[in-house]
Amino acid sequence: MELAPALLGLRLMRESAEGRSGGLIVETEAYGGPEDRASHARAGHTRRTAPMFGPPGHAYVYLIYGLHSCLNVVAEAEGVAGAVLIRALRPVLGLEMIRARRGRPRDADSVLAAGPARVCQALAVDRSLDGHDLTRGEALWIEEPGGDGPERLLTSGVLSGRIIAGPRIGVAYAGEGWAERRWRFGVAGDPSLSRPFPPFSRPSPSLSRPDGR
Repeated sequence: MELAPALLGLRLMRESAEGRSGGLIVETEAYGGPEDRASHARAGHTRRTAPMFGPPGHAYVYLIYGLHSCLNVVAEAEGVAGAVLIRALRPVLGLEMIRARRGRPRDADSVLAAGPARVCQALAVDRSLDGHDLTRGEALWIEEPGGDGPERLLTSGVLSGRIIAGPRIGVAYAGEGWAERRWRFGVAGDPSLSRPFPPFSRPSPSLSRPDGR
């Protein structure tokens, strides 16, 4: 699950009939396989979770409350469940388009994609992109900042703060040993974080530690 902190500072891009939009990834959460009681994969390989067991670098898009889409990046080898939830973006391209999609014309740029549902609203991501290959550069993709395209983005300094880690959001149901795991990662102090990190948050640990703490 080393992918979760590695995605920070990359940009998530969307190409649609409206044009191109995108933002810098500033917050993620890691979810493991069936052993992770906070993961959808705890139910095993089902029709819903099939993308989690699929090729790495593909999208796993699911609905919460039957209404809002959430975007994950499949993180493990094919056949092994694991995904990274994109929790927040710092919008940097197509801001007017993003505002129209969100229906929030007066909101600050920093909050337009501050939260997993807002990320999908901002970039018009829905279940039609479930299983989509995010490495191909088509429709929806992740890329290194500072590319040579016509919409070259100004990304200098995005990771000037520390990458910090804290407990995942809304997983108290997972119980002791899983709810406390520090598998939520963010760019410290970034205004687009979905929620502040606890004061005790420390720099990101290696995810190879068995307790993940």
